Amino acid sequence: MPAERLHLVRHGEVHNPQRVLYGRLPHYRLSDDGRRMAQDAAEYVAGLGRTVTSLHCSPLQRARESAEPFAAIFGLDPIIDERVIEPTNVFEGTRMSRSLRDPRNWWHLRRPSVPSWGEPYASIAARMEEAMNSAWREADDGDAVIVSHQAPIWIAHLRVAGLPLRHDPRTRRCALSSVTSFEHVGDVWREVDYAEPAATGDAVDVGAV
Repeated sequence: MPAERLHLVRHGEVHNPQRVLYGRLPHYRLSDDGRRMAQDAAEYVAGLGRTVTSLHCSPLQRARESAEPFAAIFGLDPIIDERVIEPTNVFEGTRMSRSLRDPRNWWHLRRPSVPSWGEPYASIAARMEEAMNSAWREADDGDAVIVSHQAPIWIAHLRVAGLPLRHDPRTRRCALSSVTSFEHVGDVWREVDYAEPAATGDAVDVGAV
């Protein structure tokens, strides 16, 4: 049977003392607070009283570590899914505030609707929809969880809501370890809930673009 509900979970805070846009760079692990956030997210989903039977996550270290509490609570082995990975971007490895002061980088900002600095929003939307459909179909009843990243989750939200994919990244409603939940009604996705179960007030959150 297909899943009953699908939860897109963002990873927790990353150990990022240089405050760079880490993108797909390797070895960016969760901070101690990030591990607590991931645990809070898993306990929140468990507290809904819903059975989770399917667990997928991005291949990046911070997402795999954020999936660990779900694996422990629900007794699941996470399935690595490249389709829910962070998008590429030309500012990877830099501090955004410094990059934007360099006129040589302004060319990358010429078409924010695409966006011109990285993977097209339409590409992100397509791969996320494909991953969500796969996780939904493959679940053995119960709920499915996908641990991903801010941009893919927000783009999935916009696509499901029927809103334009173009947006200002600073306006995303997708906090660290947040949980965005969906159901499938007929052939149509519907967003049914959004929650921020982890305290993130002092968190460093500068790694997404």
